[in-house]
Amino acid sequence: MTRRTLRHASGRLALAAGLLGALSLVVYAGVDLLPGDPATARLGPSSTPDQANQARERLGLDEPLAQRYWEWVTGLLRGDLGSSANGMPVADLLSGRLGNTAVLTGITVALLVPASLALGVSLGRRAGGRFDGAGSAALLLTVAVPEFVIASGLALVVAGRLGWLPAASLVPAGEHPLGHPEVLVLPVLSLLLVSLAYASRMIRAQTVQALRAPHIEFMRLNGMPERAILRQAVLPAVLPSAVQIWLISAAGLMGGTVLVEIVFNYPGIGGILVSSVRSGDLPVVQALAMFMGALTLLATVAADLIAAATGRTRST
Repeated sequence: MTRRTLRHASGRLALAAGLLGALSLVVYAGVDLLPGDPATARLGPSSTPDQANQARERLGLDEPLAQRYWEWVTGLLRGDLGSSANGMPVADLLSGRLGNTAVLTGITVALLVPASLALGVSLGRRAGGRFDGAGSAALLLTVAVPEFVIASGLALVVAGRLGWLPAASLVPAGEHPLGHPEVLVLPVLSLLLVSLAYASRMIRAQTVQALRAPHIEFMRLNGMPERAILRQAVLPAVLPSAVQIWLISAAGLMGGTVLVEIVFNYPGIGGILVSSVRSGDLPVVQALAMFMGALTLLATVAADLIAAATGRTRST
């Protein structure tokens, strides 16, 4: 790695740290403006005004916004996410839910990587042909459909009419989703279809570009088989961009995962996020918003660093 690349990486990491700080401010202030009173959420709707005022004072809600933000963000740095409306630590409340969501997204990404690489390269090798035309049209159509629409359609057809799989991804309390693989199929498929369409289209474009390089034609003129060209020249040229695409796709999965979990009643962060917004449980909403935003930002920065490193490698 060159000194220039290291300097660029250091600058990007410093920028990411600054953006994380700005993100924390936007998340805290934005969630604080949501309707709902954390004090009332803790006490219940039958609480009296005096009880609510006492609870606000006890929770520090009567303090200025800047002071509350500072206490919250320093708590984040210590690993303290605060307490939910029911008095339970937010970290304990979300740990199991985050694990379930990680299973869902992890399986999706694990399937996305080989599937998008195989499909994208296959389409790129046949650019301009019937297979490429039909495949590209299908991918473009799929990209335009939101995940929750695909999830609703799969639930209606595969689970409702055909009865092949359960419509609700219910996992018994205390058990792991991997112990019930049937409840993962439709949520994973809903997330995979859109991500696969996007990633495959991008990898196809990179494959077409790689095949137009002068040294590829030189290999063909020397009688090298197409499979050898693909393995020795095309895939090494495509993989750095493909890794970027997978990182961006993984970052984009966060929003879609929440919606898909709600459609299938999957016990991840989607359901608890919606219920927390409705009940005004702001510490939970703030923690989830910060977590999702930070993951998206870090994945984007990682993709940018890969682009910078591979770009400079090719140019030297």
